[in-house]
Amino acid sequence: LDVARFAESDGFEFDQERKEAWRYRDWVIRALNEDLPYDRFLRHQLAGDEVDPPDEHARLATGFLMAGPDMTDINIATERRHEFLNKMTQTVGEAFLGLTLGCAQCHSHKTDPVSIEDFYRFRSFFAATVVDPKKSKQLPPQVKESRPDPPMSFVMEGGDFRRPGAPVGPAFPRVLNPTDDQIPVTPDGATTSYRRTALARWLTRADHPLTTRVIVNRLWLHHFGRALVTTPNDFGRTGQEPTHPALLDWLATELPRQEWSLKAMHRLILTSRTYRQASRGSGPDWQKRLSLDPGNLLLSRAPRKRLEGEAIRDSFLAVAGLLNRKMGGPSIRPPLPREITATIRNRNWEVSPDPADHLRRSVYIFVRRNLSYPLFDVFDRPDSNASCPQRNRSTTPTHSLTLLNSEFSGTIATALAERISAESDPVEHLYLLLLARLPTTKERSIARDLLTAGSLSDL
Repeated sequence: LDVARFAESDGFEFDQERKEAWRYRDWVIRALNEDLPYDRFLRHQLAGDEVDPPDEHARLATGFLMAGPDMTDINIATERRHEFLNKMTQTVGEAFLGLTLGCAQCHSHKTDPVSIEDFYRFRSFFAATVVDPKKSKQLPPQVKESRPDPPMSFVMEGGDFRRPGAPVGPAFPRVLNPTDDQIPVTPDGATTSYRRTALARWLTRADHPLTTRVIVNRLWLHHFGRALVTTPNDFGRTGQEPTHPALLDWLATELPRQEWSLKAMHRLILTSRTYRQASRGSGPDWQKRLSLDPGNLLLSRAPRKRLEGEAIRDSFLAVAGLLNRKMGGPSIRPPLPREITATIRNRNWEVSPDPADHLRRSVYIFVRRNLSYPLFDVFDRPDSNASCPQRNRSTTPTHSLTLLNSEFSGTIATALAERISAESDPVEHLYLLLLARLPTTKERSIARDLLTAGSLSDL
């Protein structure tokens, strides 16, 4: 969702809500839970309405293309459409190809072999996906293409929508198309152009040089906290070289061999000797590892990872016994701190009426571009106006203050205390809940002294 720029409002000044945007989020969750093969996962997001038109869920997947911000108050409709298509093209390039195609919208790419003509040929795949801004002030939650002949596409000189240059048709980037594959002719009787289908099928070829490498690199980043290519959205010349190129190549070819199953790839990584290493140790062998690989670039030990704000909140609710595990449906809005509500209009965050909804998983909290949920904001939730391949990892006093002194933390602490109070050994139960292990003798003694004293001031 970070990569897709998912949010439930338009952004910019008016930041209007998108009432049905949550359906794309639910599709992503369902697709991953059901292990939808990655080739179909990609195809549905680019062309679900074309490759599987009877399937409502496949059509919902095209919400990926509509997930970005939209400046609805632009006076010139052609400018609005131009900006939206450019950002859509840029995001598709970064998300699936790991290429910064957007750099070529004004001029040929400064470092990668991508020309301005390549950019607008690639953009031409999506020429019919955006509704006419003159007729709709808000974009639909999914693609609705109803004509087999999209409007003519042009190279926009200098990236200026007012300066159309040479006409162009859809074509794959030349640097990735050495065999000069062509776009199939639109079939007779078609109701759409099928351009997006052609692009999706080209991207999901088992021998594609980038698509599989980009996704397995994201999987590695998810599990290790550091990707093999540390610039996941940029495999170009300004990106970083892979730390383990042979491993990246092998994983990329393994995905099609595993029938494009992401769960199979997760299992492969998690059961590897590399993943199952300890993150700390002792003795001469451990000291040798530290001296030879101080930055852990060679994966000599397991990395220590930071939790995102959503995972922190969900963990808090889970250990306190409060987490509502209901899945799917419209997003919810838990109460905001008073210092936030005092500065916004009520309609920008109408609190969900059912208190049980306030305890649902963080992925279901409403995502507004111009108002981030405070806990997530503290823990580096990215700006949803652009594709984010990897979140920042800041370390600030606000982290500790939020976890110790916020109203949410107080609520969790009270609920956790009540949960363990009836246990015969509350200290042991507490350690099992929080750390999934038993306390050491010293930890047990300190915790019992704290319970006996009743408060920190009595110690």
